[in-house]
Amino acid sequence: MIDWAQLEARIAVGEDEHTELKRGPGDLRPIGRAISAIANTDGGLVILGVDDNGNIVGVREDPESVSERLTGFLQSGLNAPVQARLGQHRDANGWIHWVEVPRQRGFEPLSHDGRVFVRRARASVQPSPQELQDLYNLFGYIITEERAIASAGIEAIEVQSFWSYLDRLGLDRTGDPQPGLEDDLLARGVLAEIGGDLRATLYGALAFGKTPQSYPQTGRFWVECVSYGGKDRADEVLQVAEGKGRLDEQVDRALGWVRGLGRGERYEGITRIDMPLVPRAAVREALVNAVAHRDYAIIGSQTLLEVFSDRLVVTSPGVLPTTVTVESVKRGGRPRSRNESIANYLLAMQKMERRGRGWLLMRRAMLEHNGTEPEIEEDREARWVSVTLWLRPPQNAAESRA
Repeated sequence: MIDWAQLEARIAVGEDEHTELKRGPGDLRPIGRAISAIANTDGGLVILGVDDNGNIVGVREDPESVSERLTGFLQSGLNAPVQARLGQHRDANGWIHWVEVPRQRGFEPLSHDGRVFVRRARASVQPSPQELQDLYNLFGYIITEERAIASAGIEAIEVQSFWSYLDRLGLDRTGDPQPGLEDDLLARGVLAEIGGDLRATLYGALAFGKTPQSYPQTGRFWVECVSYGGKDRADEVLQVAEGKGRLDEQVDRALGWVRGLGRGERYEGITRIDMPLVPRAAVREALVNAVAHRDYAIIGSQTLLEVFSDRLVVTSPGVLPTTVTVESVKRGGRPRSRNESIANYLLAMQKMERRGRGWLLMRRAMLEHNGTEPEIEEDREARWVSVTLWLRPPQNAAESRA
């Protein structure tokens, strides 16, 4: 336990990577951000009763009341209880309170209000997507569709959407006996138990969640849509959109964005025939497969839908599932999913089928549309898979890809 002499020395040094100074408890949200950031870095102190310049101003509130507020906050104000030590000292200007924050040792980073923070110099900031991925890797947190999200309780699930899903499966929800709601959600992998508490799984949050992207682990699980003025990512960005929401909503919103980019035209005699940039069926297959089969352990990247002047590219984080190769995909081999529950959900929502025909359908649609064939590429080192749909026949083999 740090003593007053040591605390005075820390106050004299001022704020740094390990020390945050606050005038008083007030709104506990800034304190929550500081505790999260310090715990996720190397541990340190949050000191109350000191201004930003290091002047002791004291806390005038009843010290026991302040201690009770801090104790309660440490137990329930973050995504996991914090075993911090509290201290207090009476100064001529009032009480000084401090929280000794240990380095986080749980299976995932400490978060406040659904967000993870880290300490950077004197500031508590949110990490970049890659930093967040590295942080989760450091804690050994590997997310799969069955993994529970500690900050998402049963209230995170939109029950009506779950019931609608059961109706789509053709299940009778009126006859007796019926399982209780919690038992049903547990049995179908929508919830999992952590330390006696029910928490939404990744699958549950993405398929039935009220706000699927509101958790630290799921913040990048959506489709980013970008169109460029040329053939390269260095060219001017024309439009940007975010395909967020539940899994099926992500697909629908991304498809709607593509449709909004416009259409082409061709003439048969004097009759004009409107043509989409790319066949909807081909884009849908590429998007659904990217959402269904992406590697959700890669939490710092989202699915990309990019439209260049000559092609549309859908890129999914991760590599092809075990035993699946680029060649077997093109042959229309037996389908295999990394995320069985997610794939079953998209099947029930009529977004995909599981007959191994996806690539064959894309190929036929593209050949009928403009005589081109889709292309698939896998980078096992960078961990991504991309599908390219050409807006027009390439002029030569050297035309660039994403």
